[in-house]
Amino acid sequence: MSTIDFTEPEERVALREAVARLAGKYGREYIEKQAREGGKTTDLWLEMGRNGFLGVNIPEEYGGGGGGMADLAAVLEEAATAGAPLLMMVVSPAICGSIITRCGTDEQRRRWLPAIADGSLLMAFGITESDAGSNSHEITTTATRDGDEWVLSGQKTFISGVDEAQAVLIVARTADARTGKLKPALFVVPTDAPGFSRQLIPMAWQAPEKQFTLFLDDVRLPTDALVGDPDSADGGLWQLFVGLNPERIMGAALSCGLARYALGKAVDYARTRTVWKDQPIGAHQGIAHPLAKVKIEIEQARLLWQKAAALYDAGDDFAAGEYANMAKYAGGEVSCNATDVAVHTHGGNGLTVEYGLANQLVAARLGRIAPVSREMILNFVAMHSLGLPKSY
Repeated sequence: MSTIDFTEPEERVALREAVARLAGKYGREYIEKQAREGGKTTDLWLEMGRNGFLGVNIPEEYGGGGGGMADLAAVLEEAATAGAPLLMMVVSPAICGSIITRCGTDEQRRRWLPAIADGSLLMAFGITESDAGSNSHEITTTATRDGDEWVLSGQKTFISGVDEAQAVLIVARTADARTGKLKPALFVVPTDAPGFSRQLIPMAWQAPEKQFTLFLDDVRLPTDALVGDPDSADGGLWQLFVGLNPERIMGAALSCGLARYALGKAVDYARTRTVWKDQPIGAHQGIAHPLAKVKIEIEQARLLWQKAAALYDAGDDFAAGEYANMAKYAGGEVSCNATDVAVHTHGGNGLTVEYGLANQLVAARLGRIAPVSREMILNFVAMHSLGLPKSY
């Protein structure tokens, strides 16, 4: 009988420890200060890049670490656990880095990947539209050939980090000369391109990473701005999912890190807070059991994203998609559950600025909503994993 190893390799364990030390130097206080004052996490981001943590999934010949999605997800989880989550890791090295690595030309890889790996270039990702959500079949942003240029027109919404990005990987649709139908294609758009503009979306939770609506008004791009082959048989959908599976895996890892952070704070408080006689509140089952339940849920979610990442790194895109969706669902649930339990463990203190949990109540819900809602994940699992009729 073959054996299954449920422990991570020594190299990844060492990677986690190194990231935890670095991110711990910054921690929650740094992130909250930057968010409160309108600052960015540039110092942390660049130090992560200099240490090779941002590019662990990018091939060595392009300046990366030569690892896989499991390594990059471990980096993000540890940073979040240390109180310093980096949302743009989901976007720049994971989505954009994966798509360019697998679908780009050699010239595109040489041009973009080294800077993504060391953090000197941040690339955002634009797919969502107000009338389509993340349904790539319904997006209306179009790319039209005009001689040796492409012309992009359309809008995107809820696009993260555009104010600190030098380029955005935009999902548009091109006209198929053979059928007249529209099909998806991906373009690298510099944020200083004429016709490209953005509008801030005010959000309720405080974070250094901001959300934007993008406007593309006849943005002209050179031929080599197109990533991948628009004439592929499936209309470029496979190229899109090369990035969307990592997005879900990284989202799950981020949620697990937020959950671990909240649980750690709650456990520390429950061990030391004394109200009745000489026993800390953690000795009471009403406090201890919800925390133990969250611990179990975290480990379940972590196993799911680790399996999804292993399947992705092995090149099994279909199976990776199934488990990436389930991992994203589980991570979103436990992030919300852990933060809620942590706040309740702290009582009134859980809603104060000092203890740093109240803002996470809002932030944790991101894992249930983006990049795809938990209801759409349930639809996916019902149809693809269980074989039930399609419901949408």
